[in-house]
Amino acid sequence: MVQDIIGQFQTAIIQIATQSGTGTGFYVKEFDLIVTNDHVVHDNPEVTIAGKNFEKTLSRVWYTDRKHDLAFLQGPANVEIPEIRLGQYDGLKDGDEVVAIGHPFGFNYSATQGVISKVDRVRDGLKFIQIDAAINPGNSGGPLVNTNGEVIGVNSFKIQGGDNMGFALPVNYLRQALQLYAPHKGVTSTRCHSCDYLVLPENIDSEKYCPACGTEVKLPQMPEQEVVPTGVAKTIEDILKELGKDIKLAREGVNRWEVREGSAKIKITYNAENYFVVGDAYLCQMPTDALKIKPLYQFLLQENYRTNSLVLSCQNQNIVLSCIMYDLDITQDGGVKTFDNLFKKADYYDDLLKNDFGCVDRIEE
Repeated sequence: MVQDIIGQFQTAIIQIATQSGTGTGFYVKEFDLIVTNDHVVHDNPEVTIAGKNFEKTLSRVWYTDRKHDLAFLQGPANVEIPEIRLGQYDGLKDGDEVVAIGHPFGFNYSATQGVISKVDRVRDGLKFIQIDAAINPGNSGGPLVNTNGEVIGVNSFKIQGGDNMGFALPVNYLRQALQLYAPHKGVTSTRCHSCDYLVLPENIDSEKYCPACGTEVKLPQMPEQEVVPTGVAKTIEDILKELGKDIKLAREGVNRWEVREGSAKIKITYNAENYFVVGDAYLCQMPTDALKIKPLYQFLLQENYRTNSLVLSCQNQNIVLSCIMYDLDITQDGGVKTFDNLFKKADYYDDLLKNDFGCVDRIEE
């Protein structure tokens, strides 16, 4: 069952990233919208999305719903994504088999099989589907799917310390929200968490109150000035900007960025606990010809004596080119030189290792 569902859903699952974290969404073709959790977009009017059959791009947040923890995003342009069906909540029962799909911990696509522990667990006045398939950080916003390959819920949260205990918002709440927003598609909106009224730019009271009940609300509108990070994160982004990288597309969550240079993928992280900034360029993978492995190792060791502030290493089957800097030592000019060297050498070594040592392209999901 799991393999069939993976094949059916893999192109409809969307990875979402903001300055504050990562999550999952799924594309509903009938409404031309990406569904995710409100806590995934977390007050961001624009997020980065990526899928199996399209590269990273920016997406506007059109609808937020704090009460039901739902958000709808603009779908990717000019991308063919197959239709996935919304199922029915009525008729579900304890013990039914389900599959939770998402991008746990920011990794690529995965599916976890489980069963419904309780079909109508009540929390804050709403019914939730309790399942024994773990919903991990990054998995939030993905679909909960039944054995017929139909979406029956939106993965929402897990109780801290509760292993193998996850909760999904039933599909009937999702369907109601989609139908409520559909006539206003392409307009920023938020659903009042007090009275469920759909607040739009045309009816919001004094730009911050629900016109129906007076509760303070916030539309997911683009700010007049872009919110920028501070400290070391700002320095890193200034360096990347100077090197011509798109910062919004590069962001992968808190203190994490990803850029491409030629055929190489480079991940940059800042660890505020040990104060190090690390750049890892994932090149190619080890050759399949065993006779070429020893010459490759010799070459990597020799190159490490020649590379300036860069180190070549092997992580599992991946060949990685890395740089490391202490946060207090980073300057704009020095950081530009170090990262520029990393980016250029990454593309250079990726081609050289494949041409001269038979290394192979990395397998990416």
